[in-house]
Amino acid sequence: MNFVIVGATLPDGKSADLFVTDGVFATEAARGATTIDAAGLTALPGLVDLHTHLREPGYEQSETILTGSRAAAAGGFTAVHAMANTSPVADTAGVVEQVYSLGAQHGYVTVRPIGAVTMGLAGERLSEIGAMAGSRARVTVFSDDGKCVSDALLMRRALEYVKTFGGVIAQHAQEPRLTEGAQMNEGALSGELGLAGWPAVAEESIIARDVLLAQQVGARLHICHVSTAGSVDVVRWAKARGIDVTAEVTPHHLLLTEELARSYDSRFKVNPPLRREEDVHALRGALADGTIDIVATDHAPHPLESKECAWDEASFGMVGLESALSVVQLAMVDAGLIDWADVARVFSSKPAEIGGLAGYDHAFVPGGTANLTLYDAAHQRVFGLGDLRGKGLNTPYLGRELPGRVVATIHNGYPTVLDGELVDAATVAADAVNYTSRNPSA
Repeated sequence: MNFVIVGATLPDGKSADLFVTDGVFATEAARGATTIDAAGLTALPGLVDLHTHLREPGYEQSETILTGSRAAAAGGFTAVHAMANTSPVADTAGVVEQVYSLGAQHGYVTVRPIGAVTMGLAGERLSEIGAMAGSRARVTVFSDDGKCVSDALLMRRALEYVKTFGGVIAQHAQEPRLTEGAQMNEGALSGELGLAGWPAVAEESIIARDVLLAQQVGARLHICHVSTAGSVDVVRWAKARGIDVTAEVTPHHLLLTEELARSYDSRFKVNPPLRREEDVHALRGALADGTIDIVATDHAPHPLESKECAWDEASFGMVGLESALSVVQLAMVDAGLIDWADVARVFSSKPAEIGGLAGYDHAFVPGGTANLTLYDAAHQRVFGLGDLRGKGLNTPYLGRELPGRVVATIHNGYPTVLDGELVDAATVAADAVNYTSRNPSA
């Protein structure tokens, strides 16, 4: 399908017409191209999430690669990196190739599997890192997310291994002994509510250790879901020393605070926990000045029975793909901290660079693969269940007014969202087959 996108506003604020022909951006319209009126809409390069839990294989009651991909497309994403905490764990070439193949088959987004650092996420011995890197899935990012690689020697060995092929270790920074039984941020409020506290130092101490290990080895380190002001200070210090470290922040840590735990509503229970207002401001400032490199959703769907229960029995996690762009607009753009060019960087080109995903560094350039999102930043909505497109309903934003709406998502030159609605699965799958037949090396 060929398109002429008329009157779109680019991230730099300029207005332009965009032409999509045979899956790539072109210099002129193809004969018979479909016209999309983009007046008043912001054209962003397709969003890339470096931290998504798609749950399949093993936890299909929570999410599948298809339902998670649909949620991602609805949120403006054209690529996601699927975390390894599935069952079986994505610690072998066979499992990551299964995840990769299912993503390609469904076609809503490019699904890049993240491989486990350790076998079974057990933290005892390294996984088949080399085999996953050399597989058809071409894994470049490895993480035990959900668990910390707490053994310093094992972490050093993992960094040494991925250095040989330019891979990256993405660390879930949580010192396990300091967080046993933890339920929310440690502080006066946790004491008042009678919930076991989760100290900031449990995150900060692991980050401090690992940036020093990365410096010693000369390897790439990525820090998942940074949540405290102290963590920002450590990352800033490491970057000033030239250590090859990158960091992410979630949309919910940019907006929500520990005060929401007063409700004992487990929709607000997440790992790492929601922190203090001071931490939120530090995270916003760090994203604005580049200390934190990217936004990643940590989309973590759970079945209703895992969240509609007492706080201390509930699972950690929130869904975030469908709301991510709106929350970042509210917390960062509308607050004047970043502009839409920055959004394109932290939500597209930089996460693609960290994850080794080609084609996102020069958006809208003729000849480049057409991955883009059309976004109505002026739209206002009360976020509700109808905005969710995956299986997970555990969003913290139900009933909250959020700005913005994804109007269209184009992935590899074909639409996955048009007029704000998902394109049906059979059509998307057929378009994906056509794209793959034209681009067998994709």
